[in-house]
Amino acid sequence: MSKPIIVAVDETQPSSFKQTVDSLDSNLCMIKVGSVSFNAIGHEALTYVASKGFEIFLDLKLHDIPNTVKKSIEGLISLPIGMMTIHTSGGLEMMKAAKKAVEGTNIKIFGVTALTSLSDDDTSAIFQRTAFNQVKAMLDLAQEAQIDGVVCSPHELDLVVAQKSLLSITPGIRLSESSDDQSRVMTPKDAISKGADYIVIGRPITNAPNISEALQEIHNSIWQT
Repeated sequence: MSKPIIVAVDETQPSSFKQTVDSLDSNLCMIKVGSVSFNAIGHEALTYVASKGFEIFLDLKLHDIPNTVKKSIEGLISLPIGMMTIHTSGGLEMMKAAKKAVEGTNIKIFGVTALTSLSDDDTSAIFQRTAFNQVKAMLDLAQEAQIDGVVCSPHELDLVVAQKSLLSITPGIRLSESSDDQSRVMTPKDAISKGADYIVIGRPITNAPNISEALQEIHNSIWQT
């Protein structure tokens, strides 16, 4: 697998955004630009990342009526992105509209199943089912809509692997036990071993004293025997 690591760069100032990007290696990772940086810096964030040779995952988690999502994506497809996200809970027709919007491009559409910050208590309150069952239901919809893949926690990877037709992006990656805002987490090596196609890592790399070394260490940890 080539470059399964996606580094989340969440900066609101162009100078700090560029400094973080400059500390990363396009031979070792892709870069995720989410709403934090995209809303603050705009298209400049994507063009800068692309100019440094990185593949880009645009993580805006679009969630609206089908026509609005389709038009939103059509306004983004000229940008240098390889993958982008919608919410699977937007429904079957919304996902189909998103997929139709990228026809004729190489952009892959991934559907967010359940945010990795949500615990079973959260999903029971919101969806009236456990996180596992919510992800399972959303996977069935994603497969029917024929989008390219899904975003799920590492703890639901077995469900995605069983589907076979869907790629997986897995956030909630931590090097050790953490006390931050992620509830369903796993180490990089374990997530890849369980079948993740891509893993998203943010703070363990971008908040490290030496970003370049942190990325290299995580890359090495995945492939060591």
